[in-house]
Amino acid sequence: MLEIKTEENGDQIVIKPEGKVDTNTASDLREEMVKHVDSFAQIIMDLEKMVYISSAGLRVFLELDQALKAKGKTLKVKNVNGPIMDVFEMTGFSSVLEFE
Repeated sequence: MLEIKTEENGDQIVIKPEGKVDTNTASDLREEMVKHVDSFAQIIMDLEKMVYISSAGLRVFLELDQALKAKGKTLKVKNVNGPIMDVFEMTGFSSVLEFE
């Protein structure tokens, strides 16, 4: 199960996925992220309450990062717990995405 909360702050939006981002829920996260690409200069992903990410979830992060960069905007990822950070590091995403 995945719950997604958002907080707007000027030209930034913080997206907070809570739970698992897997094959079943990645499309929900993609939908939430993509609808903010044009409206905000920066999207911050707060992963404090995300407990799992699959390759489908990783693809969502990569797609969003590329979409934002193409528009001169940024994606930042923060509050990543150890196991999730391990996945980002093992897959090379830690050198592609910007972490806070």
